[in-house]
Amino acid sequence: MSPLWRVRPGGDRLVIAGLGNPGERYAATRHNAGAAVLDEVAARSGVQLKRHRSGCLAAEARLGSVPVVLARPTSFMNESGGQVSGLARFYRVSAEQVVVVHDELDIPFGVVRVKSGGGTAGHNGVRSVASHLSSKDFVRVRVGIGRPTGRQDPVDFVLARFSSSERKELPLVISDAADAVERVVEVGAERAMNEVNERH
Repeated sequence: MSPLWRVRPGGDRLVIAGLGNPGERYAATRHNAGAAVLDEVAARSGVQLKRHRSGCLAAEARLGSVPVVLARPTSFMNESGGQVSGLARFYRVSAEQVVVVHDELDIPFGVVRVKSGGGTAGHNGVRSVASHLSSKDFVRVRVGIGRPTGRQDPVDFVLARFSSSERKELPLVISDAADAVERVVEVGAERAMNEVNERH
């Protein structure tokens, strides 16, 4: 585990948030890849998400020896930062102890990347989290969804369901991203970046 986790106000605990839009209409869309990964991590941990006072669906769990809070905001993507920051305040964790899982247009479909800090790459959910945390210093697990071909609007693309060929590969992609989340928790963001990003 990275020493980074040990010196923050919340102790060793991390908040892991999977971003998406609420409701069945959006559940299987590309923009909800982060929420799907969060659900996979929760299933592996044997916990059920329940409504938290922050507005998130959340559950306390342990990944290895590390206590975590798994969370899925229930607000729309571009407003998700308010609930994530509310959860972080509740558990007294700093931005560096927040891991955000989200879809990423600028990464090919099926590729998973880990990033610590940096810009928001135009992602409304990431931008909202950065704004409400007043910091960009959180860790991101980025799930590649690729860019639309032809003239399709990127907004329409991310709010559409995965193609039939993508759906065949999606369970493995979600599993790979959940593995990446676990590595971030187990060994810290820097080492996880080296391991995960070199594989793809």
